[in-house]
Amino acid sequence: MAKKESARLTHLDEEGKARMVDVTDKPVTVRRAVAEAFISLSPATGALLAEGRLPKGNALETARLAGIMAAKRTPDLIPLCHPLLLSHVDVEAEAGDKGVRFVATVSTAGSTGVEMEALTAASVAALTLYDMVKAVEKGATIGRVRLLEKSGGKSGPYRRKQS
Repeated sequence: MAKKESARLTHLDEEGKARMVDVTDKPVTVRRAVAEAFISLSPATGALLAEGRLPKGNALETARLAGIMAAKRTPDLIPLCHPLLLSHVDVEAEAGDKGVRFVATVSTAGSTGVEMEALTAASVAALTLYDMVKAVEKGATIGRVRLLEKSGGKSGPYRRKQS
């Protein structure tokens, strides 16, 4: 990789080797990120979920807690993420006709953002729900994992356009 190109990629050094970004001199600001993940379910599985009749128990609460725990473990999963002292993690489960939407909100006061923690929380919540429903629906599909908004830091606020 050319030196000029790697200078723009913050996770690569001048030789193109992966590195953790040095955030030592970045100011501490309040940072927040919101991400979502969606798992598509059949109407039959949705009914079992709504009625609390899945074989593994309270699937939505288990998935929510798994998402919260996952946000705290993000640097163990994503090699170049900084370990952060998270001040708040919330995962909401919104069941609908076609499946469940997980929305994860993560906050901290730090020198780097929490987008990866929010994305990890939403993703793991959806994966956990898949684990909870796979006995009755192996065809459940996880998708639409994406950042919805973020605030704080040098790059400023971001909000995904409605789609």
